Amino acid sequence: MSKEKIVSIEDRIPKLKQARKKKANKRLVFYLSIFFFLISIIVYLQSPLSHVKTVAVTGNSFYHEQEVINQSGISQDTNIWTVNKEEVIKTLEKNPLIDTVTVETKLPWTVEIHLKEHERIGYIKKENEYYPILGNGAMMPDSETDSLSGDAPLLVNFTVEEVLIEMSQELSKLPKNIRNIISEIHWSPTDRNKNEIILYMSDGFMVESTIRDFSNKMTVYPSIAAQLDPGSEGIIHIGVGAYFEPFNQEITEEEIITNEVVE
Repeated sequence: MSKEKIVSIEDRIPKLKQARKKKANKRLVFYLSIFFFLISIIVYLQSPLSHVKTVAVTGNSFYHEQEVINQSGISQDTNIWTVNKEEVIKTLEKNPLIDTVTVETKLPWTVEIHLKEHERIGYIKKENEYYPILGNGAMMPDSETDSLSGDAPLLVNFTVEEVLIEMSQELSKLPKNIRNIISEIHWSPTDRNKNEIILYMSDGFMVESTIRDFSNKMTVYPSIAAQLDPGSEGIIHIGVGAYFEPFNQEITEEEIITNEVVE
């Protein structure tokens, strides 16, 4: 029968002490790592390393990038962790030229501002200068030109702000392929219809319609114009129904082109 080897307590104590020491050292290293990590974060947050170094702006055409950055209130002294996105969005959207804004922060020090501007839908003429009009009815006072580029219709006689805003909103909803062939829009209110408008089209036709629900009504124009002879001259009436009225001729039943258009 073999005898079990007996280890005395004196032999075991040094090994226990060594094991405890290793365990204590590991715990110390762990706590020190956390401590220095937290110190590093504090130093980073308090140092220029956490400041915004790059602000990228996209979607801007009316303003230079630096103008948008200045309006946003973000500078190279701004800590990237303190950028208030909601406040930046609220500030920029006060600008009548800007429709919507989104803001993104990308570590370590980049802020991205994405703009969606109101679309230019027309021009107003004042004192021989043409001023762009946006989809919300706002006029761009610093972007006047002495000639039209033909990229948007001229709005004539829109002297009432509420009427101009409503017309602008309707134009912004109109498909571009139709809006691009409108040369001029004249507000011509009558006792019967305060919202009556006369359009001069680039294909030679005139259109009589109304501001209310104009974007819906005007969608039938291409199909009506396509049914008319190229040399035809007259007015296309687009209201409850739609029909063509030749100049200096009586309207006959055969000349009426009807389309269902919601008033």
